[in-house]
Amino acid sequence: MVKRGFQVLNSGPLARREPVLAAAQKAEALGYDALVVTDHVVIPRRIESRYPYNATGRIAVPPDADYLEPLAMLCFLAGATSRIRFGPSVLVLPYRNPVLTAKMLATIDVLSGGRLLVGVGVGWMAEEFEVLQAPPFAARGAVSDEWLEVFVRLWTEDNPVHEGRFYRVRDIGCFPKPVQKPHPPILVGGNSRPAIRRAAKYGQSWHAFRVPAAELPAHLADLEAQVRAHGRPPGACGFSVRYGVRVVGPGGDAERRPPEEPGRVFVGTAAQVAEQLEPIVALGPTHAIFDCRTGTEAEVHETMERLADEVWPRLH
Repeated sequence: MVKRGFQVLNSGPLARREPVLAAAQKAEALGYDALVVTDHVVIPRRIESRYPYNATGRIAVPPDADYLEPLAMLCFLAGATSRIRFGPSVLVLPYRNPVLTAKMLATIDVLSGGRLLVGVGVGWMAEEFEVLQAPPFAARGAVSDEWLEVFVRLWTEDNPVHEGRFYRVRDIGCFPKPVQKPHPPILVGGNSRPAIRRAAKYGQSWHAFRVPAAELPAHLADLEAQVRAHGRPPGACGFSVRYGVRVVGPGGDAERRPPEEPGRVFVGTAAQVAEQLEPIVALGPTHAIFDCRTGTEAEVHETMERLADEVWPRLH
């Protein structure tokens, strides 16, 4: 059965203690399986980089908006919930030191009782790389591969050794290890062929972000081929999906709002949204994760409730 997830908004007007708590606890009460948060540290005032996940190519978050840091927020979510799993969707790997990040993620997994999902990506905003003095933007794919190798070694080996192009580790102990064995699931985000290859090599899931349903089968065939090419058994790397959604009641406002693009954001009544989701769910993702970024807090909560109580029963 496909597991359900929902984003707790960590940017914009709802990125405050009370809305975050309310959304996380409502998702757990409604039976959602996972919570996710997104990752930016700063929003530069001038951005030339193209945002790859909508038609405009522009990120919707202005530089003066609140944006809660995701790893700190995951600690808060761990303490605010008891059952639901959670993680970043996705953590931009090159932004942070790999040893410190691996330790922080292991700590979150330990203190949450093994509820962490580790969604990762390579990033897209060159200007943010520059501000953070991260490794070179042009090398972000190779850097991300190394960071994942460091993570896994630190999480699974008593005497980890990594001699890489960008980072070296030896003669250290790194404990405690994560509760989940061999380590928390790694969900590799990104819709490009390199991202799929990275998922096939390192991930337990390819995390597809707002990929229209008609495009998914070709990507999944590529994923399957890449899993074989890396010598992993069939099914070693599944896939998960992430979409925007807004579910309204009869007579509700189902007019699309910028940037609610068809195929990437599902808008309508429960029956209409279920119809849009059906071909995606039929492909068998491990998780279907949703966000409602274009509504008020009341609309976000309504969407969470209607998605759980009215849309999902139509799909199973």
